[in-house]
Parts: sequence; C-alpha cells; structure tokens
Amino acid sequence: MPDARQTVADAGADSYPRIVAALIRITGDWTLAEDCAQEALTHALERWPRDGVPANPGGWLMTVARNRAIDVLRRATVERRKLRDLALLTAPVADHGEEEVVDDRLRLIFTCCHPALALEARVALTLRTIAGVPTADIARAFLVTESTMTRRLTRAKAKIATAGIPYRVPAGRALAERLPGVLAVLYLLFTRGYDADGEPAFAAEAIRLTRLLAALMPEEPEIAGLLALCLLQHSRRAARRDADGNLRTLDQQDRSRWDHAAIAEARALLPATAGPYALQARIAACHTTTPTDWPAVAGLYDRLFLLLPTPVVALNRAVAHGYAYDPAAGLRLLAEARFGGGLDGYPYAVAAEADLTARAGNTARAVTLFEQAAAAAPSEPERRALLARAEELSSP
Repeated sequence: MPDARQTVADAGADSYPRIVAALIRITGDWTLAEDCAQEALTHALERWPRDGVPANPGGWLMTVARNRAIDVLRRATVERRKLRDLALLTAPVADHGEEEVVDDRLRLIFTCCHPALALEARVALTLRTIAGVPTADIARAFLVTESTMTRRLTRAKAKIATAGIPYRVPAGRALAERLPGVLAVLYLLFTRGYDADGEPAFAAEAIRLTRLLAALMPEEPEIAGLLALCLLQHSRRAARRDADGNLRTLDQQDRSRWDHAAIAEARALLPATAGPYALQARIAACHTTTPTDWPAVAGLYDRLFLLLPTPVVALNRAVAHGYAYDPAAGLRLLAEARFGGGLDGYPYAVAAEADLTARAGNTARAVTLFEQAAAAAPSEPERRALLARAEELSSP
C-alpha cells in the first residue's frame, strides 16, 4: 500500500519535530524524545498499510509517542511529576494550531542552533532532530562514519544539558542577536545540498525548515529573504547539468527547465528591507530575467558589501562589476579583494580571474588560470567544467 507509506513519510516530516519538541519540553530527555518519535513512525509503517491511515495522522503519531514515553518513564521509575505532565499531554488538534506546539518547535530550532555548539554540530543536530534525517545520511554528507556522527550528536546533546543551554526562544535584543545564527545554519544546510556533490535532499529540507520558521515568525523579513534566496537558487537545479552530468553555467542553462513556479513564489516573498539575505535574494532574482541586469546586480553587491564585507562577497562583487561595466573593472576589484586577504588558494577566485581575463582578451593567461583553478577544484564536476573552459579557449 504505497499511499499509506507516503502518508507516513509526509506526516513524519511535519510531525517529527512537533513530537520531539513537546517531549523534550516535558521530559527534559532529548534521546528519549527522539526514540519515542522514531518508534511512533515505525509503528505507523507497520499499522497504516494494514489498517488504513487515521483521520488525524499527526495526532495518532503524537499519541503513540506520548504513550511510549510514559511506558519508558514508568519502567525507569522517573519522578511522578513528569508522569502526570505526560498523562495530561493531549494529541494535537487536526489543524495543529495550538500556540504551545508552535512555541515548542521554535524552542527546538533555537536550541539546535545555539552558538555554544560548533557550527558543524548545529547543522548535524538540526538535520537529525528537526528534519528527522537518519544519522547514516548525515554521516555520509560530512564524510565520516555513522558511529562517529552518532558520537558527535551525543556530545552535542550532552553539551546542551551540561552547559545549561536554555530550551527557549530568546526575546528582545537577544532574539535579534541569535536569529542570524539560526539563518546561517539553515543556509549552510541548503548549500550542503545545492553544491555540485551535495545531498539534494538536504537542500529540500533546508527550504522546508525555512518555510516552517517563516510561518512561525512572519514578522521577520530576513527569514522571508532567506526563503526567497533558497527558492531562487533551487529553481535552477534541474538545469545545472547536461545529459552527461557536466555542470552548465547560468548563461548555458536551458531556462525552460527552471522551476518557474518557485521563481514566482520567491519574487512574491522578496521583502522591502535590505538585510543580507534579502539583498542576495534580489541578486538571484536579477538572474532570472533575460538578459541579466548586470548593473543592478553590481549595485546590489555594492550594498551587500557594506553590510557583509567578506572575501566571498568581495569576489562576487568583482565579477558583477566585470560583467556590468568591463572586465578591467572586475579585475581591479578582484585585486583589491585579494589584497584584503581571505582568497589565497580559493579556487573560485582563480576561476573568476580566468573568466575576466578571457573576456579582456588575454586568452593564454586565461587558459593557465582555468587549469590552475581545475587543479584546486573541490569536486569532480567543477574540475571537468573548468578544464572544458580551458580547452575551449585553447581550440583554434
């Protein structure tokens, strides 16, 4: 009964973080909450194909997980107060609109993304706890064994307990200070799925989690900006490679393969504010027009660089100016960015210099630079693409 199994998957994606968040709040036991939520999903896979999908799948999962938690706590003879709290925990109503549940999910997101944890631990914990991604899949993305990732997750959860990291959403100034860290985790999760050799499911999970955060905090424009940015970039996924798996640059892509519904949704989301994610989303939106409005892109990068003067933003700004005005302008800004440090050995900086150098007419130098960039490329598809550019320039 494939429909029932798909319903389990869909209900799990929506309900897993709700269940884990609620049980963590009540029991204070992170591992118990995860185990009970996972057992509820396993039980659904056994029951729903045989008995049919319940009218309220999320409520059914919550009830099963809650009852399992009660059983475990009884056997462990945990304090009676927690048992009473668990017994009073009712299944969510059909619309899942209870404010307490909303607060639980927000608490869980901010706890997973606490700055006291290493960035890699924050991403892994978000994947495991909020997205419900199996530990084996997370380990593969981080290029470690499953047992190693299990230990890392265990240490992260232990640090939350021992360091007294509060299970709450910060308020006022603290919220403004913490939100960028949460958004950075979600965007890093997206890029881990969007990169040439990334896990595509991670990009989809990042979009789903950003949608959740946007629904829970609709008054925060930078969340809408991040969601728009991810949707615009993800809309081009199907066109990023040709039939042989080779990467295609933006100007080479078949735009009929873009997800135009996602582009329209992203454009409607673009906030009027000028935060870092909103500006990046507006830059991505400029690339959906034909031809790209490069002067507008260059102007947006100028504004972004004032807010976020990082080496990578400086590099992208140089490329934009090279296309908006002339290659020499781009090469001058690239030289300034390199002088500021942070781009040494960065293959994308070498590739950008190669492209601008080729457009300036110095073909021999561009070929050498493309070959250098290919030698340092972080993935095989990118290496092949850079070598193809070098070969194309070398051909008569």
